[in-house]
Amino acid sequence: MVRPPTQASDARSLSGGAILAGAGVLELPLIERTAAGIAAIQRPDGSIPWFHGDKTDPWDHVESAMALDAAGRPAAAEAAYRWLADRQNSDGSWYANYTDTPEGAAEPSDKTKDANFTAYIAVGVYHHWLITGDDAFLDALWPSVSQAVEFVLGLQRADGAIRWNPDSDEALLTGCSSMYQALRCAVAIAERMCEPRPASEWTDAALRLGRAVASAGGFGGQPSSGVFAEKARYSMDWYYPILGTALRGAAARARLDAGWERFVVPGLGTRCVDDRPWVTGGETFELCIALWAAGRPDHARRLLTDAGHLRDPDGLYWTGYVYADNAIWPEEKTSWTAGSLLLALAVLGGEPATRTVFGGEDLPAGPIAAGRREATPRIGEPTPAGSR
Repeated sequence: MVRPPTQASDARSLSGGAILAGAGVLELPLIERTAAGIAAIQRPDGSIPWFHGDKTDPWDHVESAMALDAAGRPAAAEAAYRWLADRQNSDGSWYANYTDTPEGAAEPSDKTKDANFTAYIAVGVYHHWLITGDDAFLDALWPSVSQAVEFVLGLQRADGAIRWNPDSDEALLTGCSSMYQALRCAVAIAERMCEPRPASEWTDAALRLGRAVASAGGFGGQPSSGVFAEKARYSMDWYYPILGTALRGAAARARLDAGWERFVVPGLGTRCVDDRPWVTGGETFELCIALWAAGRPDHARRLLTDAGHLRDPDGLYWTGYVYADNAIWPEEKTSWTAGSLLLALAVLGGEPATRTVFGGEDLPAGPIAAGRREATPRIGEPTPAGSR
């Protein structure tokens, strides 16, 4: 039996883009154009490819669906989640990529069973329920969430980290950070469904994973724990422990400080990797969510404004910009880049469901590390776009 609605679900968004406009970065018509752009990419079967003619991957599909929900398009988001349920493999996983066609996602183009791609449905399903309060939807998607989590936890190692796919022994910090957030949302769903056994077991697994993520090190002079594959050149390994809700407070701010000059290009955005003159929208907008979660919303707003050069008049965003060549690259506008922008606006504007899943304070099993409280931010003066 499903429990009565919680306070979080009652505080759902009723005005979609209007709340996102409250972030003070984009006006409502521009936000609605971006949401319409993502909705136009969605196929009749509910799948949301990167762009028409490319591919659909389960993780970015969920990110785009969450953005549609936050922007006031819950029917489109629900169609996206029901597509996932329809395409789930018998072992609870999804394949990494599906070929896009005008009718929808066709055959898998990459049959890798990525644990992170599989886990992320829990974040999206919980987010949708928080926005809509739709208990029938939660009942219908619970089997898919449960099977997905069981698949993922079958890949958990003794050190708490989760192998990124069944054919590899490697664990990835970015993916494990995201899976920690997903497990916390899955526990919240299990509690909502009055399922004490999986809730208890998943909580234990989430805490083990969270401890591995929180102690990963690798920035600010901290040695790497050696638990995760070496990917420190990627900015996602820098900010994902915060985005994934494992690090909060002073611990989160210290990590942000440690990588800021390495990855952030003033006036342009965030590098994808530290050794290339290439800023990318997805990394920039996700970093803005992490900044908000670490208590630096003004820094997030400045960074969102800096990355405005990636916006196309149709409301979508270019994937990246090579500033050394003054060139857009690649020449593509992905659904998930626009989706991450809308989610950043949602947390800054105060959309309750998006703040719940990315803030983490109201989720079970965490956060793992908060550190001491600081009186003021320590990133450069006067803003993140200031001098290096």
